[in-house]
Amino acid sequence: MNSILQTQFLTKRFSKVLAVDRLSFSLEKGTITALLGGNGAGKTTTLSMLLGLLRPTSGIIRLFDKDFIRDRFSVLHRMNFSSPYVDLPQRLTVRENLMVYAKMYGVSRIQERIQEVSDSFRLDSMLDRRLRKLSSGQKTRVSLAKSMINKPEFLLLDEPTASLDPETTEWIRRLLLQYRKDRGATILFASHDMREVELLCDFALLMKKGKLIEKGTPHALLERYERNTLEEVFLQVNKDDS
Repeated sequence: MNSILQTQFLTKRFSKVLAVDRLSFSLEKGTITALLGGNGAGKTTTLSMLLGLLRPTSGIIRLFDKDFIRDRFSVLHRMNFSSPYVDLPQRLTVRENLMVYAKMYGVSRIQERIQEVSDSFRLDSMLDRRLRKLSSGQKTRVSLAKSMINKPEFLLLDEPTASLDPETTEWIRRLLLQYRKDRGATILFASHDMREVELLCDFALLMKKGKLIEKGTPHALLERYERNTLEEVFLQVNKDDS
């Protein structure tokens, strides 16, 4: 497999707070990886640096074999992001939101692509409704549809199934797996749902106090800690030296 993302000694300091401490890892093409950690572990800061929203204090990010820190605009069209905690424009309709982001990412045949993601995420009945009129679960689906509008090769997801009922959550998992298969996409997502990680992910990265302290397949982590579930592993890691 080919590595599409590498970080080396990635560090972010806010005044006296060391939010991310010399973080080094790589993601292989076509894999799904979970970024795990408790509150304050550095997950959000890491995602923000990988999106180009925060400039690292030091370290290296290489994405698609480009220096992402210096030349992020050359690869931004090949990636996308979704988070239920980042609002899309609430006064716009779902269709208008998808139109805006399709244009931002240089999508061709925009109307055709909007219909494709609408079909995939079952948005037809709400395309002409303003976003502020939607439920939290519906907004999550719109955010996920937006994240795939440009058929990204690298997808960053923050709590991708937040506010979704169990049936919709399972459907979204299947959709992400199918998208990975069809597109060969690489997915990195932050989640507090350890069962979701076990079902969906090839690898997991565990952060604590800004540092990467564990990485491996879910199965390998279960064996290493002699636990039955990833939730038990997560609790053990955060208990040790806390």
